[in-house]
Amino acid sequence: MTAELVRGQNHPVSQSRVEIRVSAGTPVLALASLADEQGRFTGNGTLAHPGARSFPGGEAPGELAERHTFTVDLDAVAADVHRLGVLLVLPPGGPVRFGAVPASYVAVADPDGAELAGYTLTGLDAETAVVALELYRRQGAWKVRAVGQGYADGLRALLADGGLPAPAAAELAAAVLGTTPRTAGADATLAAMPTLVGDLRAPQSPAQPPAPAPEPPDPLPVSGHPYAGTPGPAPGGDTAGSPPTISYAHPRRRRTSAEPPEPAPRPAAPQEPGEHLRPVAGDASGWSMDERLYNQVWGMFEDLARTVAAYRGAVEFADSRMDRELDEALSDPRHRLGGSGNAARDTARARREELVAQAQAVLDRDLAQLIAESEVVEPALPAAYARWDNPVWHGHRTPEESPLALRLGDLHLPERPDLRIPMLTRVPLERGLWIDNGRTGSEAAMAMDTDRLRRAAMDMAVALAVRLLAAHPADRFSVHVIDAAGAGSASLAPLVRAGVLAGPPAAGAAGVTETLARLTRRVDLVQMALRAGAPEDLPPDVDTADQLLIVHDFPHGFDDRAVTQLRYLADEGAAVGVHLLMVADRDEASAYGPLLDPLWRSLMRLSPVPDNHLADPWVHHAWTFEPDLPPQGSRVLDQALERVAEARRTTRP
Repeated sequence: MTAELVRGQNHPVSQSRVEIRVSAGTPVLALASLADEQGRFTGNGTLAHPGARSFPGGEAPGELAERHTFTVDLDAVAADVHRLGVLLVLPPGGPVRFGAVPASYVAVADPDGAELAGYTLTGLDAETAVVALELYRRQGAWKVRAVGQGYADGLRALLADGGLPAPAAAELAAAVLGTTPRTAGADATLAAMPTLVGDLRAPQSPAQPPAPAPEPPDPLPVSGHPYAGTPGPAPGGDTAGSPPTISYAHPRRRRTSAEPPEPAPRPAAPQEPGEHLRPVAGDASGWSMDERLYNQVWGMFEDLARTVAAYRGAVEFADSRMDRELDEALSDPRHRLGGSGNAARDTARARREELVAQAQAVLDRDLAQLIAESEVVEPALPAAYARWDNPVWHGHRTPEESPLALRLGDLHLPERPDLRIPMLTRVPLERGLWIDNGRTGSEAAMAMDTDRLRRAAMDMAVALAVRLLAAHPADRFSVHVIDAAGAGSASLAPLVRAGVLAGPPAAGAAGVTETLARLTRRVDLVQMALRAGAPEDLPPDVDTADQLLIVHDFPHGFDDRAVTQLRYLADEGAAVGVHLLMVADRDEASAYGPLLDPLWRSLMRLSPVPDNHLADPWVHHAWTFEPDLPPQGSRVLDQALERVAEARRTTRP
């Protein structure tokens, strides 16, 4: 599977022979640069271009074109070369800036043609020469890093920034551009080129629609620790363009339904030039409003991930550049005499602050737009997606159809903790949930006493169960509870009082055995009916509604047979409508050893207190998850359960 990189993100390269593929929206030069461990060019032979194509381990393309492919043998690259860069340069007489053409795409592929990593160069503006990506050595292995660093002054500025003296950089740039073969279409003017707004959230030009993007994975990947990697971009070289208008027609906010697309929405009222687009709830593709809101929330989530990645990468770039300039100042004997070293250090630090300030300005602009969108979207969410304090719950009635998705809580990043993105998961649940009631997770968990933490975890489980019941038709969802020691009775009281459980909470070993046997039988019978092609031919005592099993304080009351049945339900149940929600401390269950490892890995871990154990599937930020619980003293859960109970009474034959 191709790793989709953003600026600053790296990815291991497992093959010694790889292909570099370039797909640009206009004819460009594709060059290869060779640099040392500090990223410095050493002089002659450090740039492979149409007039001098060969370098140890590969050969640069020889003509101006929209698509390039060249093969590199990393084992044959000279030992003193630590960074192999892929450069894209606009030719004289062509488009005047990368911001005026569709975004280029660069990929690293294995010899069989399968892409290992790809990078789309978004966010460019006045740049005419760009370091697209680089292959670099790290501890004896090769990696690829998405760079996306551009220069408005072109190849000359790029070479000078790489350490070549200004005269040598100008001479080499002139030689490269002077030997460029002309091809048809190379004289395209700016007016003939579609424009891509230089922003993370900009859609492709309507004149050249992008290929359908894969739908983002639905549940967040779960990890015991944040994914490794340092994602993020650097600012656009030495240029600072004016902030572009942000479009909310996000490329990933697209249809998920197989039905024909809905009619185009009415165009928004005209706006003043330079004015940001006003956010609109449901401003995403989809057949229904719920689907459009679901896609919009996912788009907001991705936008926040990428804009923060851009900021972090820019700060990292600024820090590394300052360190390099400080090293140069300290290593030059001339700077140690006459006090010029202090001036060089001050200049390096000032440049770093300038770059960080540019990145902060872009981040602040993007966050302001996302906050404005969140303020519009949050009040418009349906009950299944909405917070418990949303007024939609006051007028909520049991629906006639099952929901598309369910809110599990909120996600945020440290750059703007008050910007909360709803964490939605598709329904039916594709995997079970595990609410951690142990004190081995976040600092918030360590600060709570054990009893309060366990109560908070069970309260969270009950709130999720109520949300599932209220979001489904009255006869389409059932909840079972295993509470072997009876320790969760206080939290379970609203469910028991409303009479909406499939039966009393199972207690003791006998209750555990009976509940697991009943649900295991249901899974077996439904599976057999589906394989036989007769899903309607089920015994009359089999409840065909979706089932949720809440297991509290596992493994109390479980023997080896019960553990095996629980694993079976976790593995096979979701496909036939039996879902698992465990409230447990993983350390307490460690007595079973590796027997339960597959079970834990199959569940999505959630926390009853703020915890940053979740990672996004794009740039792998560590996101802080916070559960969504009813406000203190609110009766919203009781009111929702009363409506569920009333709906069940009126629908019974």
